[in-house]
Amino acid sequence: MSLKVTVHNGDEITALNAQNGQLLSDVLKLGGMVAVFPCGGNGKCGRCKVMAEGSLEAPGAAEQQALGEEINNGIRLACMTRVLGDCSVSLPRGKIEAVTKGVISDYVREPLYANCGAAIDIGTTTIAAQLWQDGKVAAEYSMLNPQATFGADVISRIQAALDGRLPELQKSVAQAIKETVLAMGEKVGMLPETVVITGNTAMLHFLASEDPAPLSAAPFHANRLFGEWVSAADIGITDDRLNCRFYLTPCFSAFVGGDISTAVLASDMLKKDEISLLVDIGTNGEMALLKDGRLLCCSTAAGPVFEGAQISCGMQGKPGAIDHVDIADGAMRYTTIGGEKPIGLCGSGLVDCIAALIELEQLDETGFLEDDVELAPGVVLTPQDIRMVQLAKGAICAGITTLCDTAGISLQEVSTLYIAGGFGAKLDIESAAAIGMIPAELAPKAKVIGNAALAGASMLLESAPLLDYCRTFIGESEMLELSANPLFAQNYMEAMMF
Repeated sequence: MSLKVTVHNGDEITALNAQNGQLLSDVLKLGGMVAVFPCGGNGKCGRCKVMAEGSLEAPGAAEQQALGEEINNGIRLACMTRVLGDCSVSLPRGKIEAVTKGVISDYVREPLYANCGAAIDIGTTTIAAQLWQDGKVAAEYSMLNPQATFGADVISRIQAALDGRLPELQKSVAQAIKETVLAMGEKVGMLPETVVITGNTAMLHFLASEDPAPLSAAPFHANRLFGEWVSAADIGITDDRLNCRFYLTPCFSAFVGGDISTAVLASDMLKKDEISLLVDIGTNGEMALLKDGRLLCCSTAAGPVFEGAQISCGMQGKPGAIDHVDIADGAMRYTTIGGEKPIGLCGSGLVDCIAALIELEQLDETGFLEDDVELAPGVVLTPQDIRMVQLAKGAICAGITTLCDTAGISLQEVSTLYIAGGFGAKLDIESAAAIGMIPAELAPKAKVIGNAALAGASMLLESAPLLDYCRTFIGESEMLELSANPLFAQNYMEAMMF
């Protein structure tokens, strides 16, 4: 007999069917609810907290240990809670706002549309979009990437696809694209004729129902690097209202995707006579170095730490997240998103907090932290959190230094460091340098360019000649594989220090 699970998601109430003994996480995933499962719902991270009541299985020892006193307030972990009868679930409040603004360089306008078009960036965490008319942004839209239900990072989602869930991954992102396009079209009273979609290689694979297995193991190659036109039906959109054509941006390689090709385009770095470096600080840590017309690219697995996963009180950037930390009168002080009561720590706040601990000499260069640090009631930073940050920031810094070493240049020779991506847009550069995420020598040369992936996709939408230009510079680029690179391994060990 089917059981009823009533889901409260902000002002929306949805009734889902469930089977006796089914995990709440599976009920939410199958019901298409955008709930976050950083570890993919494998019971490892303790971050899929929901408010739940009704006929539910009593919490086991592992869940009790993960939640502590929160269990007494009705909090449960969706991936450990089984449905025994009718029940209700309230998803965490607050909407994550994706960064849609980014620097756009000059271009010759020759649009791919007659009346209006759209550009969409499928990020690992969020989806951001803009609708363009007459060379101007007429509407914007953003949402959480619904694939978060399969894991916070690309590797978790690739594993889900290998486990037979590629159709679900594809359906969820296709539905998100449909919702995004329709929502923007409603704002302007017109649907786009052309949509340019960018994203990393894995995200585009999921959208196109392409088997991501070659991305999962050495030698890490991709069967498709895109740079191609597809129909709505090709990407699983069957709504008669959407007769637009879709362009999937070209990727450099298996782990340097279309989001970097469009970010490079937006930065205009290729047209400047200087040594420059572009870094998108996200779960993949993709980067590109330009020297003497040579574009050298790589990707380093930073993981989802700066998206709030794998951190004891980590969370994504939504109301109540501590987003900035500084020092006043010898003590740390903080701000939160929306000015609300602190409930966790997002990526930018995490970086600031560690930088402050270093300045206060509570954290030494090895990363030793004697005790938990309480930032606010119930919001702490633990020694294990420090270890996770060391792994993530070390990967990014080592990627930068290995690129420079391979190109035969010193850090001092880099003229401009372009910081791209949503996380980078909120990052305090001085804090990032203080913890060793980016080399201190590059901090004064940093230029934050926001969501350059979306900006570059918009440029493609607005200038047809840039399609060939983009494919050309990708074809002339070189890839640096870091997974078995001894120089990267050496730099990584050094970069883990503070």
